[in-house]
Amino acid sequence: MELKLAAIAKPDDINFILGQSHFIKTVEDVYEAIVGTVPGAKFGLAFCESSGPALVRAAGTDDELVNLAKQNALALSAGHCFIVFLRNLYPVNVLNAIKMVPEVCRIFCASANPVQVILAETEQGRGILGVIDGMKTKGIEGEEDIAWRKGFLRKIGYKL
Repeated sequence: MELKLAAIAKPDDINFILGQSHFIKTVEDVYEAIVGTVPGAKFGLAFCESSGPALVRAAGTDDELVNLAKQNALALSAGHCFIVFLRNLYPVNVLNAIKMVPEVCRIFCASANPVQVILAETEQGRGILGVIDGMKTKGIEGEEDIAWRKGFLRKIGYKL
C-alpha cells in the first residue's frame, strides 16, 4: 500500500463537500437533493465510478463548477467518492439533504478551506482515508473572538 496526498484545487471563494457513496445513481440523486433544497443553486458535482468502465460521472447547474468537480474527482480517483462545488452557497444549506440521499455513506468534509485528501493506493485501486481541513488550531477563543464569531454569524444571516 502506498499513501498519497492530494490537494483539492479550487478558487478560495468556493465551498465544497467531499463524500463517499455506493452507486452510479449518486450523481442524479445528489443533483436532485441540491436543486430540491435550494432552487437556483449554482453547483457542480462529480462521482468516481468504482466498477465497470470506472468513469468520472458528473452533473450540475454551473459549467465551470462541473468542470472543477470533474478535474478534482479524476485527481482523487478514489472508489465511489463524490465532490460537490458550491457557488454563493454554504454547505450547511444542502448538507443534510445530501446526507439523506440513500446512496451516501459518509461525508469526509464540507469546507471552503484549503484541504488535503489522504489516499491509500493498492494494486486494486484507491480509497480516501481522511482529510486535512485547513490549518492546525492556534489557541482558544477569548472574549473578543467570541464577540467576532457571534457578530459574523448575524452578519451573514445565520443567527438573529
